[in-house]
Amino acid sequence: MAHDSLYAQPEAPAERAATHAWWRAALTRWDTLIVVVLAAVVLAASLSIDGFGSTGNAKFLLLDVVPIALIALPLTLIIITGEIDLSVASTLGLCSAVMGQLWLTGLPLELIVVLIVLLGGLLGAVNGVFVTRFGLPALAVTIGTLAAYRGLAYVVLGDRAVADFPYDWTAASLSTVAGGPLPWAMVMVLLLACAFGIVLHATPFGRTLYAMGNNAEAASFAGVSVATAKFWLFVASGAVSGVAGVYWTLRFASARADNAFALELAVVAAVLLGGVSIFGGRGALLGVLAGVLLLGTVRNALQLADVSSEALDVVTGSLLVASVVVPNVVGMARSWLRRRRRPAPA
Repeated sequence: MAHDSLYAQPEAPAERAATHAWWRAALTRWDTLIVVVLAAVVLAASLSIDGFGSTGNAKFLLLDVVPIALIALPLTLIIITGEIDLSVASTLGLCSAVMGQLWLTGLPLELIVVLIVLLGGLLGAVNGVFVTRFGLPALAVTIGTLAAYRGLAYVVLGDRAVADFPYDWTAASLSTVAGGPLPWAMVMVLLLACAFGIVLHATPFGRTLYAMGNNAEAASFAGVSVATAKFWLFVASGAVSGVAGVYWTLRFASARADNAFALELAVVAAVLLGGVSIFGGRGALLGVLAGVLLLGTVRNALQLADVSSEALDVVTGSLLVASVVVPNVVGMARSWLRRRRRPAPA
């Protein structure tokens, strides 16, 4: 026993150093900073804005961020690979318009929901084909389909609004767990987040996504089917946008062609705010969820403070710019400090 402890003691300082290094790295991560900022914003808003800390406001804040959080999940994986999908809000709008039109034809809502999710996946597949089979830039492709899908939504439904959905369905979209502030829709988001998180952080496929974002050509040489992986990510993005379209339609009890107009700005802002690099290869879902909640909390607090919708758009745009600029500035500062600490050559 004494012989074993004799050899165990010298390892203790190294273990403590490793533990301290792990905590230091964790506390200086961008997504950790976003969680701290989120907590600070919630505390400040609760103390300074009437009604912010109420159960009712918490419920509607979470209901508001559900579609952003849903769409942000697959978009996180897409951006980590170095691509982007800007058509997500238009996909939601087209799915909502088709949902309304199908309801007018008398189809049962259960079947309509399935068809809408499949439609979303098909719309995402169109993006995936152009990007992976034709080698076109995702930015250009999805800007094009952003306009095309929104235009198709107006072709399908025009300026009409379909609003006679069954009460049981619309009420379910607003229902909460045990009558508290947590909506069942947010529970669905959390379950999907766990699934996407496992795929991204605990599977070989997730590791290949980071590899693609850092160097797609090297990943391809290593045997990764880059085109196939990206194609299915676009399909997933479209399908989840379809789910968000169903939720949006039922929550507001209205299928319209302009539903979720320009929502893609908020989704991209939330993903980048959560620490995902716009250049690919870096990011985590926990940070993205914190970014979604931070963006939703700031907007909710400003709305309660009677800030105009135009000012809210300015805030969203500013957070988007900050989420791109600040991490790069911090990275350059850290590199500079590391160079300063490096001993000069003899």
